[in-house]
Amino acid sequence: MIPRRVGLEPRSLPGLRAPSSFSRPILTPRYHPRWSQLGWTLRAWESTTTGEGKSGHIDAAPNESILWVDNLFPLKLSGLLRAPWQSPDRDLSELMKRFENSTLGVLDPINLVKRAIPSTIPVKITEILPRLKDGGAFVKFTYPADVPAKEIETSITKYLEEKPVRPLFSPFRSIQAGLVQGVPWLEDLHRFPKGRLRVEFVPKNPGDQAVELSQETLYSLFRRYGKIAEISSQSWDSKVLPRFAYIDFGFVRDAIMARNCLHGFVVPEELGGGKSGTKLQMSYEARVKPHRFWEWITSHPRIVIPIVVALLTGLTVIIFDPIRSFFVKAHVTHRFRLSNSRLYRWLRKQTSDILSFRREKAEHAGLEAVWTHRKDLIDQIQKWLMETAETFIVVQGPRGSGKKELVMEQALKGRSNVLVIDCKPIVEARGESATIKQMASAVGYRPIFSYANSLSSMADLAVQSTTGVKTGFSETLEAQLQKILQTTAGALTDIGISNRSKTDLDASLPVDAYLEAHPERRPVVVIDNFLHKGDSNIIVYDKLAEWAANLVQSNIAHVIFLTNDTSYSKSLSKSLPDRIFRQAALGDLSPDVAKKFVLSHIGSDDELQPKTPEDDSSEPNEKGLEPRIQPDLTELDECIGTLGGRLTDLEFLARRLKAGQNPKQAVSDITEQSASEILKMFLLPGKATSDGEHKWSVEQAWYLVKTLAANEALRYNEVLLHGAFSASTTAPDGEAALEGLANTELITIKSTNGRPGYVTVGKPVYQAAFRLLAGDAVLAARMDMAVLKELAKDEAKTIDKAEAELALLGGLPKQPAQTSGRIAYLLGKVEGAQKKVEAYETEIGRLKKVLSSQY
Repeated sequence: MIPRRVGLEPRSLPGLRAPSSFSRPILTPRYHPRWSQLGWTLRAWESTTTGEGKSGHIDAAPNESILWVDNLFPLKLSGLLRAPWQSPDRDLSELMKRFENSTLGVLDPINLVKRAIPSTIPVKITEILPRLKDGGAFVKFTYPADVPAKEIETSITKYLEEKPVRPLFSPFRSIQAGLVQGVPWLEDLHRFPKGRLRVEFVPKNPGDQAVELSQETLYSLFRRYGKIAEISSQSWDSKVLPRFAYIDFGFVRDAIMARNCLHGFVVPEELGGGKSGTKLQMSYEARVKPHRFWEWITSHPRIVIPIVVALLTGLTVIIFDPIRSFFVKAHVTHRFRLSNSRLYRWLRKQTSDILSFRREKAEHAGLEAVWTHRKDLIDQIQKWLMETAETFIVVQGPRGSGKKELVMEQALKGRSNVLVIDCKPIVEARGESATIKQMASAVGYRPIFSYANSLSSMADLAVQSTTGVKTGFSETLEAQLQKILQTTAGALTDIGISNRSKTDLDASLPVDAYLEAHPERRPVVVIDNFLHKGDSNIIVYDKLAEWAANLVQSNIAHVIFLTNDTSYSKSLSKSLPDRIFRQAALGDLSPDVAKKFVLSHIGSDDELQPKTPEDDSSEPNEKGLEPRIQPDLTELDECIGTLGGRLTDLEFLARRLKAGQNPKQAVSDITEQSASEILKMFLLPGKATSDGEHKWSVEQAWYLVKTLAANEALRYNEVLLHGAFSASTTAPDGEAALEGLANTELITIKSTNGRPGYVTVGKPVYQAAFRLLAGDAVLAARMDMAVLKELAKDEAKTIDKAEAELALLGGLPKQPAQTSGRIAYLLGKVEGAQKKVEAYETEIGRLKKVLSSQY
């Protein structure tokens, strides 16, 4: 390129003028000095950051070379080039105008370039191309023909070593210069300098073959530009072309200088570049930082995963367990319950006359009669709570007998440290997550992440399928319940010793010894609906029983079980096999107490007297209001005898009497409703062992209904010997069938000397309901016919067995005399069974006539 020469100062940047504070006034139009002694040629130029004509390259004429001067601009300014809507040239122009017109003028690159090139060197500067992105500038110069360019580079390098030029923004690194040996590429792409260079080996001319340089050759070429940290050659089996190598420099500016000086350099044959030479093309590459710690973690899952699980478990224990224990304590002591606040109690006391309802008063008065009748049982439970005994208190009674009310409202009245666990919602919950949530809610255990168990199970399955190692993220239902109950036990221990003082005489005793010495300070755990649906979720009952056994054996708390299952001892004996339980059985109320209970619900005895025929007239009161309808109680005694003393049935009767029904009509409706329930639950087809929920058959239930309708009690063994139980094909286990029917409260099994003695109805009202069902001729015929068919099937099996044995005996070659007795026995058995079958068939025929003739 022919240099353009004018009588103006050299401008290194577009729109840039040097400040007038220079000692040598060479850059203003008022001065026209000659720079022959310095070799400077004044020239105006209009270059850009992308080279002349925006071609990306710099042209050089003969005896003209290019020098790269580094460290003229801060590298951080390269971020200004990231704005895609602005031109780098305009950014550079505007930035340098700021340098000129502000205090940053001392950073003028022209001044720095002039200071970096000694005046004794015979060169003429023809052009300066700044590279803001690279932090330097390309300086084009001419030199005499007898002076090699390499010697000029050496002189400048030596000069900068002796007299370093340091810009203000880089006080520790001086300006460096290097001769451009290749063809630099001046691009304005968004590729910014990095400490790693990717050096590609391409042929000098298309069609030629390039040679991959060795690491030694690369080191000899690039080491002059700065400290090299690593040289990485391409793997021998790589299919990526062209071949390349990575060179990592210790400093980014060293990589910049190496790229700008050697990009496009052709390595000759003598340096290992091959016959036609090998051209070097360079680009910046982001250095991948080694993640050795992460790589070790990902490559050792069998070690890391258990450690992570342990850390997470420890974190959970440290953070969440104290919070959960706090909430359990608050739940047991009712610390944050509104009804325990002084303001609420004061308002309730002041507004008791306004907000109290007649129904509440009536219920309270009715229960008072019941509690008076059961005063001895209440005192016994309270006495047990004051003793130190490592056993359970079991209150057993049928549904509706008032077990929970007796314990909570009477025996534990005034206690604030009572924990009630209702097993019914826990057992009826669907799925493990719902079961855990219900158990946590029952004891006040929060926060609870019930959904996390499902997520942990999926994560555990995924990790196990990939690594073959079970992580332990997921926990079984048993482990989750155990964790909840353990936290609850710790909270109960803290509650028991919360009133302990250092001034007490026994303050030095251990915790268990202190609670053993003070049974009155132990909390009380009431487990309600124990063995509700005993066949489902057995694990819940087992864990509760084990946990309760630990509580009483460690003297942490008293435990009271409320159950309506008569076989509770089988489940509880697994946890406390060597203890005798303290049992309290609740039965039905006596007729006198039942009558008082009903009267207290519908009014006081003074207000509600039985009507007499002479007392039919009803006059309005003094205020002219119509008198309240008084129920007719003339047949109340007889109806209570029919209804029995079950609390729920008595409350139902009282509500019907208050609605205006007479006692006989009310009891009749209750009986019909009970009969409908029995028919639906026990006598409809399909209620058998085939559905997986019942251990009894329809025929067995009907036999009990029909027999108990005529008898108040049946002998236990007599029932088992009947053909409906002993010869049943659908429910062959007679004892299991009776136990299942007792759990559903169709019957009640009473004990005699600790063994099952006799069978009675499950509820007193069932006696009348059984009579009502047995009096239905069509229903009785249908059910009797089903029983007879079952018995006929059993006799047919007996005949088949006897005939098979007779056929075997008849097939003998000779008839031994010893077989005559056996043959006679079998023939008699066949004859007896046949007579029974004939009788059954006759009775079935008669029942069919009933079914076909009656509605």
